[in-house]
Amino acid sequence: MVEAVQDAGVVVTGAGGGIGAALARRFAAEGARVVVNDLDAAKAKAVADEIGGIAVPGDASTIVDEAREALGGTVDVYCANAGVASGGSEAVGENVWALAWDVNVMAHVRAAQELLPAWLERGSGRFVSTVSAAGLLTMIGAAPYSVTKHGAYAFAEWLSLTYRHRGLKVHAICPQGVRTDMLDATGSAGDLVLQPTAIEPEDVADALFKGMEEDRFLILPHPEVAGYYQLRAAEPDRWLTNMNHIQQKWEAGR
Repeated sequence: MVEAVQDAGVVVTGAGGGIGAALARRFAAEGARVVVNDLDAAKAKAVADEIGGIAVPGDASTIVDEAREALGGTVDVYCANAGVASGGSEAVGENVWALAWDVNVMAHVRAAQELLPAWLERGSGRFVSTVSAAGLLTMIGAAPYSVTKHGAYAFAEWLSLTYRHRGLKVHAICPQGVRTDMLDATGSAGDLVLQPTAIEPEDVADALFKGMEEDRFLILPHPEVAGYYQLRAAEPDRWLTNMNHIQQKWEAGR
C-alpha cells in the first residue's frame, strides 16, 4: 500500500476502460477519492459507480477545474492516461498528426499548466503519464503515435528534472502490449510486435504502485524494455537494423 494515496484526490483521464479503468480501480481500492474521466460519459459513469468515484466526462484537456471542484478543491494525483493510437506513416493527413499531438502531448501540458501552481505552492503533487514503450523505442506502422509518445515521455521527464526538488513526483508508465481495445486497433503490426507479450491492464496498475513505493520515475510493466532502451542508446545502428528486420517481416506478412 502506498500511504500517500490514502484519502488522496486522484484524477484518471481516459478511465472508461483499459489501463485507465484499472488505475482508477486500484487507486480506489487503496483508499483514494477518484475522479473518472472519459470522453464516453456512460463508460465514465459505469466505472465511477463501480468504485464509488465521481464521473467527470469530457475532453481530458478541459476537465481539471471541474475535477478539482468535485474532489473538494484539491487534486493530489493526476493520471494523464487518455491517448489516441494513431497509425500510419509520414503520409497520413495533418489532421491525424494534429489529433495525436493534441491528445498524446498537449493534454498533458494543459493539465500541468492547471495543476502546477497549487502543487508548487504547497510543495507536493504527483503527475502520472501513461506513455508507452513506443515513447522510449518506437512502433512499426505508427508514425504519429510513436512521435507523440516520444513527446509525452520528454514532457514527463522535463517535469521531473525541473520540479522534483520542489515536491513534484512524476511517473512515466511505458508498457508494451496491454490487452485493451487500443491494442486490438493496432491490427497486424500489433499482432506481430505486441500481442505475444501482452499483459493485462491490472498488471500496469501493479507496476505503477510498485514504482510509487520505490519512488521511481520510469515504470516498465515489461521489464525487458529496459534492455531494448539501453541497446537503442548504446548501439543505435544495431537497434535500427533490428527494428528494420521487424518492419520487413511485417511488410512481407501483409
